[in-house]
Amino acid sequence: MWNRTFPGIGGPVFVNENGDRDTDFTLLDLDPITGKFRGVAQYLGWTHTFEIIKDVIVHWPGRITAPPNKPKCGFTGELCVSFTLEPTAIVGIGMSAAIVLVLVVGFFIYRHMKAEADIHSQWWRVKVEDISLTMASSFFSSRSRMRDITCQNLTRLIGLCPDNNNVCILMEHCSRGSLQDILHNESIQLDWDFKLSLLNDIVEGMHYLHSSSIGVHGRLTSSRCVIDSRFVLKITGFGLNIMNDTNNRKQHQDNLYLSLPELLWMAPEHLRNYPPRQSSQAGDVYSFAIIIYEMCTRAEPYVSEIWYKSLDETLAKIKGVGTLKVRPTLREEDYFPDVVKLAKCCWHEAPPERPPFSNIRNVVKRIRFKRDAKPSQNVLDVLLNRMEQYANNLEGLVEERTQAFLEEKKRSEELLYQVLPRSVANQLRIGNPVVPESYESVTIYFSDIVGFTAISANSTPFQERPLLVVDLLNDLYSCFDSIIEHYDVYKVETIGDAYMVVSGLPERNGTEHARQIARLALNILHSLQTFVIRHQPNTPLRARIGLHSGPVCAGVVGRKMPRYCLFGDTVNTASRMESNGEQMKIHVSKATTRLLTRFNTFVIEERGEIDIKGKGLMMTYWLIDELSRHYQQFSVV
Repeated sequence: MWNRTFPGIGGPVFVNENGDRDTDFTLLDLDPITGKFRGVAQYLGWTHTFEIIKDVIVHWPGRITAPPNKPKCGFTGELCVSFTLEPTAIVGIGMSAAIVLVLVVGFFIYRHMKAEADIHSQWWRVKVEDISLTMASSFFSSRSRMRDITCQNLTRLIGLCPDNNNVCILMEHCSRGSLQDILHNESIQLDWDFKLSLLNDIVEGMHYLHSSSIGVHGRLTSSRCVIDSRFVLKITGFGLNIMNDTNNRKQHQDNLYLSLPELLWMAPEHLRNYPPRQSSQAGDVYSFAIIIYEMCTRAEPYVSEIWYKSLDETLAKIKGVGTLKVRPTLREEDYFPDVVKLAKCCWHEAPPERPPFSNIRNVVKRIRFKRDAKPSQNVLDVLLNRMEQYANNLEGLVEERTQAFLEEKKRSEELLYQVLPRSVANQLRIGNPVVPESYESVTIYFSDIVGFTAISANSTPFQERPLLVVDLLNDLYSCFDSIIEHYDVYKVETIGDAYMVVSGLPERNGTEHARQIARLALNILHSLQTFVIRHQPNTPLRARIGLHSGPVCAGVVGRKMPRYCLFGDTVNTASRMESNGEQMKIHVSKATTRLLTRFNTFVIEERGEIDIKGKGLMMTYWLIDELSRHYQQFSVV
């Protein structure tokens, strides 16, 4: 076919030296008047020439001549010169921009002036109409001192709500909660680098507070050490002494016969004179030592002591009136030795022997140098280290919770697969409806225990019968369940001592369902011969088994407790095969027998015609055995 020319339907056909056809093309023009096409040009493939037909007019829509090969401004507009703005347009744009600029500047000036006015106003007052005029002048001086606090380890005062019945103090919010919450949360892992960083924040805050005009805290506890979103510890609850004393007196009146848990942080010299509450810088150092104990043990003060019985008894021992004065048990070999030594110095009985926070500050710095914590690092480095620690804690917690969720999900799925067929359960899990389906041929197994009522009622007291019956059924069905795992069958349900199994659905298996059910029945019958009833070991367990094959319809019934149910006359007939059978025999219908004879491996004996309720006379058979004895390798005793 190479280099040949032969006539075709549309004219000569040319094949080149490569065996490819050289195609001819004709360019047609639509005449707008006649509506017919006319040839205006022609391309000859075998000569590779293009010819325009003479004396034929080409009609161009909207044009007289053909369009140019290249647009006037080029394909991307590169040939056209940019237009220039008119002077009036430039003036208009400039004036608009100036107006917008003036408005923006005016808005920011207004906000700045409003903020300045708020700052110079009585910023701490929340409700002007509710202020009490009986407050002492020291309250206002305390408020002024609180306003000058600029330490990053002390919370800022936002404002006050001086109500007649309830005075509220609005402080800076720290989203991570208190130090006490973190120490008592076992899911958060704290190494000593992180603990020393928190202790350093407490020391820095207390050193600033003792050096300021406020001079003393007086109520330092781990619950008054709060942590912000950047994991910076800040001390709260200081200052505003008159308001705190008023609240304390009211709290003491409400708890006249009860001791307050926060007294465990109070220094002994103040505890002996309580109430009223007293405070000193040495007392703050003692409270700091109790916080160190919490850091080490991550437990409440004194609660883990062997001798601890009650809060009142513990407070009496701390006071040490007439007895040996006690302190929390903290051994150097169990925790960080230098920190334990610092705690013991800080809870010294004599207040003058306790170190001030200026000395404690230097001690903490030396301890951090030993730990290579680099106390001179900047705030950003500290923040990054703390965030990394927190992220590691979260990753571990999330991984643990995720693993627990996956395990629980797996258990739920396995439980669902035991109640419903796997294919049906998967459809329900993803939210798809399960449409009822018909099956042309399946085989159904029914069995029940002969004399089950008598077995349940004999030889046991009445109170123990329900438990023994449950044990019997549990042992029996566990035996059956372990057998059916080896066959292509699905357990439909168990009702009392009745057991129903089907093969051939929801996955169709041709005619294999009859052989699977037959082998299952033989295996169960074999296992019953060696089954022992625990509470009646001398009583043999006998069962009737019935098999029948035929069409059924299957679907999911119910929403709260969905069940996979079978419907049709085949189910009723299989039940009749069981109820009309004999003990320790497998009663088989003619339909099932017809399927089993195809395999030529089963021993089947004719029973004859019997009267079946609702069916009339039916020819039935006994399934005796299988020649290959395939079922015995799965027998369970």
